[in-house]
Amino acid sequence: MHRRHILAGLAAGFLPVPVLAQDASSYPQKATTIIVPFAAGGTADIFARMVGEHLQKTWGQPFIIENVGGAGSIVGITRVARGAPDGSIIGLASTSALSINPTVYGAKLAYKPAQDLAPIGQISTVPNVLVVNPEKIKAKTVAELIAYLKANPDKVSFGSAGVGTTQHLAAELFKQMTGTQMRHVPYRGSSQMVTDLLAGNIDLAFDNVPLLLPHAASGKLVLLATTTPKRASFDPNLPAVAETLPGFDAVAWHGFVAPAGTPKPVIDKLSAEIRSFMRRPETAKKMEELGAIPAATSPEEFGAFIVSETQRWKSVIEAANIKTE
Repeated sequence: MHRRHILAGLAAGFLPVPVLAQDASSYPQKATTIIVPFAAGGTADIFARMVGEHLQKTWGQPFIIENVGGAGSIVGITRVARGAPDGSIIGLASTSALSINPTVYGAKLAYKPAQDLAPIGQISTVPNVLVVNPEKIKAKTVAELIAYLKANPDKVSFGSAGVGTTQHLAAELFKQMTGTQMRHVPYRGSSQMVTDLLAGNIDLAFDNVPLLLPHAASGKLVLLATTTPKRASFDPNLPAVAETLPGFDAVAWHGFVAPAGTPKPVIDKLSAEIRSFMRRPETAKKMEELGAIPAATSPEEFGAFIVSETQRWKSVIEAANIKTE
């Protein structure tokens, strides 16, 4: 089905649901569904299963993971937005779902984060790294790459996991801050993009750490910098792009949300327990193994963060004139 038809169908099906009372002291009294808007086995799926297992052990009620992929996470997050606001459904949302899609899709988006979703808390930051194929790009530093791009406008291609993803917008932000030009080659996810990067079909990319580290270790790809504001813990010797371009920040993140209208005591109880879990040393160790940085924020902090990220990426999207078909 054409993507626009998918979005239109979802939007047409959106109906408000009544607010149901819930006593937080007895929550949960039945199974809770955790919607993951991506396929099973990915980083977000692993995060959700970690948290769900902890909540199930803590409260003695099932927390069931349901993978609802499609349309760049829109199908799954729309399912959360339409769910009963009684604590029986929550979802793990990403940067794209909460802070990028509203600008990229505009009125075609089937949900509005500020109106249809209630933030529970951020749980992760996932650094992107700037990586090049050393056979195509000889640069060893960010400064050398900028010089090469300025000498070769529009001759360098970069891949991404799709239009409007954090990988795509990281490159657009880089272009805007350096005044350089590159050709965008979007893929349907990172796996095929990395395959083409290794084959030399594209020249560079900004992508999540886990997929790239094995290829960097073998010398097939070269990591130039991390997109975190400061150097990341997975490799303190790897510079941050911000050391060359002050203010550069282009990371992915994940956090839990519930349908709008879910009782505040339930939101607060979920948030407090999730924050407690994310602060555990063993959780931090597991997150680091996955190439992520744990986060533990309150509903209010996460809500403010979503707003600030939406505004930041909106300016990048509009400057790059990124639109959906």
